[in-house]
Amino acid sequence: MFFLEHIVPWGRSFDEYVRFFDLSEDDLTRRFIGCGDGPAGFNRELTARGGSIVSCDPLYQYSCVEIQACIEISYPKILEQVENNRDLFIWNTVSSPQELGEQRLSAMQSFLADYEGGRREGRYCAAALPCLPFLNDNFDLAICSHLLFYYSDTLTESFHYQALREMLRVAPEVRIFPLVNLNGQVSRYRDTLVMQLKNDGYRVVIRPVPYEFIRGGDKTMIISLQY
Repeated sequence: MFFLEHIVPWGRSFDEYVRFFDLSEDDLTRRFIGCGDGPAGFNRELTARGGSIVSCDPLYQYSCVEIQACIEISYPKILEQVENNRDLFIWNTVSSPQELGEQRLSAMQSFLADYEGGRREGRYCAAALPCLPFLNDNFDLAICSHLLFYYSDTLTESFHYQALREMLRVAPEVRIFPLVNLNGQVSRYRDTLVMQLKNDGYRVVIRPVPYEFIRGGDKTMIISLQY
């Protein structure tokens, strides 16, 4: 089984984010908040395209040098886990753990090149769910990649609910990907949380997206206010 003792930095690219969250060209003009973005390349490229985004992660309390050192420690450990659990993944768009590592490293290097400037501009904020330092409805769309549901063995159901409600406080729409845990199993919290959110008056849709690498990980959750 794939096992991580704690949440580790592992960056995804702009193109992957677009597929994770099924983002249209119109979506990309909205004001984003990325929750738990870590060393992803989405912020840099979206900003270069003229988009608006703030990424939040406790990782951003550290300097570029410190984050790079953390990546260098975690990178070989994650690749070893991927190699040992190859059957959990679908090797269509990526042919091997080595190629995956190269893609992830490229995204993280893109982040590192942007990080110090982006932090000065306020695009990288040292903050953590379930408490974000922003006003209500400060953003149009909140996204969360490979944190909620993915770390179901680390984060409690209560944390998930509080985190989702907090994202819905700062944005009227939330998209979460994936809905499976590290081993490709549907999170044990998913259905209960869907019911809770619907009872709270939110519309919840689970929609297939054009991306699957972890087996079963081809759906995103979209939560919005009922109108």
